[in-house]
Amino acid sequence: MRNIGIILAGGIGSRVGGETPKQLLPLQDGRSVLEHSVDAFEQAPCIEEISIVMHPDWMDEAKQLCERNNWSKVTKIIPGGKERWESSWHALLAYADASEQVSLWFHDAARPFVSQRILADVAEALEQHEAVTVAVPVTDTLYKVESGELRVKSIPARSEYMRAQTPQAFHYDLVFEAYTRALADDYMVATDDAGIVRRYEPNCKIQIVLGEEANRKITYKEDL
Repeated sequence: MRNIGIILAGGIGSRVGGETPKQLLPLQDGRSVLEHSVDAFEQAPCIEEISIVMHPDWMDEAKQLCERNNWSKVTKIIPGGKERWESSWHALLAYADASEQVSLWFHDAARPFVSQRILADVAEALEQHEAVTVAVPVTDTLYKVESGELRVKSIPARSEYMRAQTPQAFHYDLVFEAYTRALADDYMVATDDAGIVRRYEPNCKIQIVLGEEANRKITYKEDL
């Protein structure tokens, strides 16, 4: 099976602020968030190919980064959608005519610190499972609140919950079928790809690979 990394960089990062999307902002070493994310997949022996899903207004900048870094595995720069699910769907369509069996690894460009250990563990898990996600245990107490109110409704057991990370990897046919059903059902409430697969392929067991706190998502300006 051919493992293809899909770097999702289609958003604008409104919570970070400013005119430049957060995936193009520099970290302390001067290289952008996106460069770090692509580098991780470029260096992973288990990844044969990479595609970048980029906001349509910033496609040229993505091409310039590819030229500057001379990434050998990046083969496609795909225009993203207004929502995350649209970007994932565009990536799925880009590989609809693949002549070989492939797996797509959806990874947030805003998670630039994903480790080689995580990527290797996902690849190993994919050998036995059709769907694999990354998550870390919850360490804070969780409150379930009244809808629209700052009021504690219940306090669930932390042992029953984990925080989702990426990459989330799937055999192509499985995730394509799940998305096709979701689009026909006009259901796009899920905030990640595993949510779509869980709803529309309920018989598929999604295997969890243990993530790392360092694999955090850059969401606010302070995270930079």
